[in-house]
Amino acid sequence: MTETLLQSAKNLLPMIRANLDRIDSDCRLPPELAEAMSQKDLFGLYVPKVLGGPESDPITAFHVVEAISSVDGSTGWCSFNGTALTAAVSRISIAAAKELFGDPPDVLGSGSARSGGTAIVVDGGYTVTGRWNYLSGVDHAKCLFLNCNLADENGPVTTEAGTPVSRVAIVPVKDGTVHSTWSTMGMRGTASNDAEFIDLFVPASHTYVRTEPPVHENPLYNPQTAILCSWTLAAANALGMARGAMDAFMQIATTGSTTSPKLLRDRTTVQTTVGECEAIIGAGRSYVLSAVGAMWESQVAKEPDLMDKAVHARLSIAHAIRQSVDVVDKLFYAAGTGSIHRSNGLERFFRDLHVSGQHISGLHSNYELGGQLLLGAEPTAPTYS
Repeated sequence: MTETLLQSAKNLLPMIRANLDRIDSDCRLPPELAEAMSQKDLFGLYVPKVLGGPESDPITAFHVVEAISSVDGSTGWCSFNGTALTAAVSRISIAAAKELFGDPPDVLGSGSARSGGTAIVVDGGYTVTGRWNYLSGVDHAKCLFLNCNLADENGPVTTEAGTPVSRVAIVPVKDGTVHSTWSTMGMRGTASNDAEFIDLFVPASHTYVRTEPPVHENPLYNPQTAILCSWTLAAANALGMARGAMDAFMQIATTGSTTSPKLLRDRTTVQTTVGECEAIIGAGRSYVLSAVGAMWESQVAKEPDLMDKAVHARLSIAHAIRQSVDVVDKLFYAAGTGSIHRSNGLERFFRDLHVSGQHISGLHSNYELGGQLLLGAEPTAPTYS
């Protein structure tokens, strides 16, 4: 019987758990762990089947990232981020994918939606120059998906409204310089370093525009909702960490206290906190699975209400992330001084959730945008779509 993606993820959890200290101290995933995950397609859950990927639906991918993140947020984030970026190989030809990732393609990628440089139009393609940051998983990536502002012989290319025109260039990591800049309070193992490229020629076939239709047909790659299929995994990452924090707290609560012979579990305030946090995690998880599931069904069926469903999917994702941060705050406080020791893991989930919660998918501006759309008002909230 073929091993499912979720089974593959669960089988690697002992390996992840055994490397937690190393992941945190080295600020990267151990090469052997990255290789093991790569062999099971856990960095490319959305890669098209025609390129050798699993082409998973977002609900299946949610469960995979959630399971990984319940043990380590950084490793789960790398699964989410790698999957989100490499889904974009659906926008280039099979021939171009093989040129970039080998034959058969081994699609391992990172990238940045931030426009860190320019792509100057030249014969046959573009000359790319710039420096991009927050490249999670760059240490085990083959190529980077880099958002660039277009320019030509007349200077920057803009729309009629005066905003920059952008294009994504897919470039081999080896053709640039990776700068080790990642020194943070949490999510240390994501190795979200910078990369710099100078006057790099990129063939036109190795580039795409995010809003254009994909080359490979699948509802997963619909430009209208592709970002939400990706952000579903950011919610899975947060909810998985919230579950991991709960597991760590339960260990603290049932093994004694530094200030009292009475176990934490026997205190009314702690019992209330645990009940409340369990309800928050369960409600947030159900909202995501319901709203994203409804959006996915509408997308597959090509129903006219897709974008209405997308509003609720976006709200559920942001809400799950914000609520997961709230959960770890409640548990951290309830654990008292027991929460500050690295030996129990709760402090790591606290650090990691507070860093991942700064990602745009979990910002309050998503509530604002959702409210504007539900009210029929002009959408002015700052966001990435």
